[in-house]
Amino acid sequence: MIISVNWLKKFTTINGTVEELAALIGARLVEIESVENLGEKYKDVIVAKVVECGPLEGSDHLNVTKIDDGGVWADVERDENGFVQVVCGAPNVRAGLLVAWLPPRSVVPETFGEAEPFVLGAKPLRGVMSNGMLASARELDLYDDHSGILELDKEAAPGSSFAELYELNDYLLDIENKSLTHRPDAFGVLGFAREVAGIQGLPFETPQWLNVLEADVANDGSAQAPAIHIEDAGLSDRFQAIVLSGVDETAKSPIQLQTYLARSGVRPINASVDVSNYLMLLTGQPSHTYDYDKLKAVAGDDFTIRVRSAREGEKLVLLDGKEVSLDVADIVIAAGETAVGLAGIMGGQSTLVDDSTKSVLLEVATFDLYHMRSSQMRHGIFSEAVTRFTKGIPAPLSTPVLVEAVHMLEAQTGAHVTSAAVQDYPGVREPITVHVSEPQVNGVLGTQFASEDIAMLLENVGFQVSFDGLEATVTVPYWRQDIHISEDVIEEVGRLAGFDTINLTLPRRDFVAVRPNTFDELRTVVRKSLVRAGANEVLTYSFVHGDTLKKAGQDPQNSYRIINSISPELQYYRQTLTPSLLSNIFANVKAGYGSFALFEANKVHEKNDGLNDEQVPVESDRIAFVVTDSKKKGAAYYDAKRSLEYVLSVLGVEVEYKALAGEAPISVPFEQKRAAVVNDRRTGATLGVIGEYKKSVQKAFKLPEYTAGFEIDPRTLLDSVNAVGLQYRPLSRYPGTERDVCFQVSRDVAYDAIVAPAEQVLAETGLITRVSPLDLYQPEEGDTKNITVRIALTSYEKTMTNEEVAAVIDRVIEKVVEATEGKVI
Repeated sequence: MIISVNWLKKFTTINGTVEELAALIGARLVEIESVENLGEKYKDVIVAKVVECGPLEGSDHLNVTKIDDGGVWADVERDENGFVQVVCGAPNVRAGLLVAWLPPRSVVPETFGEAEPFVLGAKPLRGVMSNGMLASARELDLYDDHSGILELDKEAAPGSSFAELYELNDYLLDIENKSLTHRPDAFGVLGFAREVAGIQGLPFETPQWLNVLEADVANDGSAQAPAIHIEDAGLSDRFQAIVLSGVDETAKSPIQLQTYLARSGVRPINASVDVSNYLMLLTGQPSHTYDYDKLKAVAGDDFTIRVRSAREGEKLVLLDGKEVSLDVADIVIAAGETAVGLAGIMGGQSTLVDDSTKSVLLEVATFDLYHMRSSQMRHGIFSEAVTRFTKGIPAPLSTPVLVEAVHMLEAQTGAHVTSAAVQDYPGVREPITVHVSEPQVNGVLGTQFASEDIAMLLENVGFQVSFDGLEATVTVPYWRQDIHISEDVIEEVGRLAGFDTINLTLPRRDFVAVRPNTFDELRTVVRKSLVRAGANEVLTYSFVHGDTLKKAGQDPQNSYRIINSISPELQYYRQTLTPSLLSNIFANVKAGYGSFALFEANKVHEKNDGLNDEQVPVESDRIAFVVTDSKKKGAAYYDAKRSLEYVLSVLGVEVEYKALAGEAPISVPFEQKRAAVVNDRRTGATLGVIGEYKKSVQKAFKLPEYTAGFEIDPRTLLDSVNAVGLQYRPLSRYPGTERDVCFQVSRDVAYDAIVAPAEQVLAETGLITRVSPLDLYQPEEGDTKNITVRIALTSYEKTMTNEEVAAVIDRVIEKVVEATEGKVI
């Protein structure tokens, strides 16, 4: 955003140099990225009068002119009258004109700042000497009009400075406006000037027209004003409109106004459009005009302007001729039932104002900032107007802007008002009041402000402050909707006074180190354990694309949708972490990392969990892990299981694996026959899900075949860790032994059906035991499969004999065969 210092000076006094001003603004309002000395561009442009003009012999368009520059430019050839000869090809050049002359040795402003700027000289054209040039608006870098020379519209003596005449001896402040997202008032010169006054300790005097809160405009009543209806108050706080006739669309705005538009980065077009843009830059409030007759024709018998949500499948041809497919989250302006504009972003071609326009409908409105941000990103339309709508323009601002626009259009285009102003205003709000005290302000800031100091600082920028003793009631101006609580007011006092002016004092209290809570300690242990297991921690966005949810098999309807998403790729809260990890697999494989593991510890949200006591979405913690190998074959499940059990062994938690069933968001990406629910063996609590992914998920995310992972709930895991308590089991002094047993069972029998009865027998032996998977063989055809397990036995009392080991193994085999109806092979 560009702010003109000269424009600021029209509304407030500026003390000190531009450099000092920039430093002050940077410290107390917003960062300034750069300061441009605009005067350098125009320092050699001279106001001159064309005193003679005649055709150049042998040319069909060139004219030889004599200009009077008041004799101010040195070292230039002059005639006996002191006039300078310039050859000019502009069709509008004639004697008596006041023009902008670029003398020899001057730089054409259009090329100022380029690597090789165009420096003019004195040279013959068709044998006639020409000294410099008479400039067009394009050559003066004002706007893109090269159809003729610029005809100055102010009286000035020949030889005057063009920069001084049009206030171009200016400095431009390039504002880093991202930090002003909550300050729509500062997106207008008036609001910015108010802040500049405030940080200088000066009162700001609001222009009288900006205090107009009723659109009482004289009109002849010859036109029918449409009815206005905002269908949903969540879309717009206010919509005002008025009809004007006799608008001359060919009329040009004053050059002075055009220069302020140009230096602010807005191209002048015609008086009608320039008035709208000028007031937008001045106040932050955009406006829009429709061809009244076209609008009425589109509406038909139902002449109602409706502000509504777009309908499913609705399309709209915009002013630039582009047809867009509308989303139900878009706000449209409709004439009757037909959409004629994408609210706050761009009008429709069906109501385009052109040279045939006789009457216009002027709209001044506000629209919900979150819908604006969503539509802006979705359609990729970025403009000065929509940028301001995305900041949340206050509804009361529309009336003074509407009235001032009418007055300017009457003066500059010959328009006259033909209807009363009409509106729908569902967003009427009472002023915000905040209670704060002098001790509270000084206690928070560490200052010694008197009540009078606090009142003065706030009243300088439009707050109303009433003190009763040391207690104050602060009425917030309508343009400061970011002020709600006493801390907001205190921050405002500190900012306006300057945080850099506060005396630094150490707080008079003890500092005690905060011990991490047990949950944070648990996550740290899990993180370190997974890193030791060879995994890499990642941190991904909490927001995902709807397609990412669908790829994982999750329903986007169970995710909270972000209206004001920072990107179309980040429109939904994620329900689980797994889709985010899977989204990163293919890119890493493509980059040459064929074998790796990723994990993330973060938060998730799903609609099914509802809202908490503060009426915001319930937040759940998760830890997710995925391992992949683009060359390896086999069951990736066991790699993921090995990593999970390593972490759990560090924590002392024993788990069991149960068959996966159901379609919960956490389990839906996993293939049920190759995945399991992870339960705490002691408490029976479900910790999470582990397994390989569905073929559809693998295909959607372009995953290697050898990919598996798990996702667990660390809060539940913490309960399991706490349930373990302090346990000590000494190591045996005697050697252990292992036996491998292969069971042939029905293909429908799960691994857990073998392990569970085996562990039941082993638990009764008093030995140190462990059952672990060794091999799984299942032919493509056939009704059986072979599962081989390894059974480890160790005694605390002695070295076990072969007979003792065999006895234990026989009891295990007997129990497993009985439970599975299988056999040992």
